[in-house]
Amino acid sequence: MGETVGRGAVSSVGAAGLWWVRLAGRDVRGRWAWGRGRVLTVFAVLVAGLLGFPRAVPNSVGRVGSLLEVFLPWLGLAVVVLFGLALLRRSAVALVALLLPVAAWTYHFGGLLLPGAEPGARDLVVVQHNVSDENTDPADTARALADVGPDLIAMEELVLPGLSVYAKTLAPDYPYHVVRGTVGLWSKHPLSDTRWVDIRPDGITEGWSRGLRAVVRTPHREIAVYVAHLPSVRVGASGLASSWRDESADLLGRAVAAERLRTVILLGDLNGTVEDRGLAPLTSRMNVAQRGFAFSYPAGFPLARIDQVMARSATVGHIRTLPATGSDHLPVAARIILG
Repeated sequence: MGETVGRGAVSSVGAAGLWWVRLAGRDVRGRWAWGRGRVLTVFAVLVAGLLGFPRAVPNSVGRVGSLLEVFLPWLGLAVVVLFGLALLRRSAVALVALLLPVAAWTYHFGGLLLPGAEPGARDLVVVQHNVSDENTDPADTARALADVGPDLIAMEELVLPGLSVYAKTLAPDYPYHVVRGTVGLWSKHPLSDTRWVDIRPDGITEGWSRGLRAVVRTPHREIAVYVAHLPSVRVGASGLASSWRDESADLLGRAVAAERLRTVILLGDLNGTVEDRGLAPLTSRMNVAQRGFAFSYPAGFPLARIDQVMARSATVGHIRTLPATGSDHLPVAARIILG
């Protein structure tokens, strides 16, 4: 008894076969699919190299290496563009070469796409937010941060009269808080041994105060919590201007290294991503988020996470952004797994 095949199936098989013939066939210059797209192949290898070895790009001129690292996850878009061009070019060698940057991107960032672990009884929830010194509604901002129900809330760019509004709004749920200069920490748990942390780079006046340290007495253990706001960086024709930020990160890294308590949490606007080598004095000593991208700046169109949560002798689980407030940054919330 004979079998029949539907016209739709024949059409699909025929279309696939035609595409393969076109891919494998010769172009107008007589080149086969494995001989076409050499330029695309070179670009694919280059993108893979940048993803796999960003530190190979020097920082000596314009801090180009750090600039690349800030936007490193976005190189995945280059892979998408190259894939489309390879299909249009019908280049088999370029398509195969694209496996290199895909593998490199997945190795570096694929884990961030995975879901976070289930909350544990010993976990802490923390929120980090640069509230902006131009925030016109500090009360609403404070309520938005408290709605997450975190154990700790860190803020930067605290100025009068907004500071008193934050303190009043958060007081019912966060009876413990400390402010040093323009940075502050609100806590559900008692605070002790609070002090200013000097992270001023050379050339900044004495009135500049952007670091604090406090001991948080949680039900599980005492934890040293640092809140910091590192100097801003600027991108111009000469590259990335980040020398003050880098110097401040080094001072903060030394303070963390000298911390006597075993468990440390760092919350702050560090004006850099965790891939940026300028933050190496911190990322080499502390754990960073294992899940989530949480791009936090600028709030209107987030391109990078410069608001960070790091930990020593603890794990930073899933990190996420919260809805926009009156700031030019988005708040970020993360779960700290004490273990």
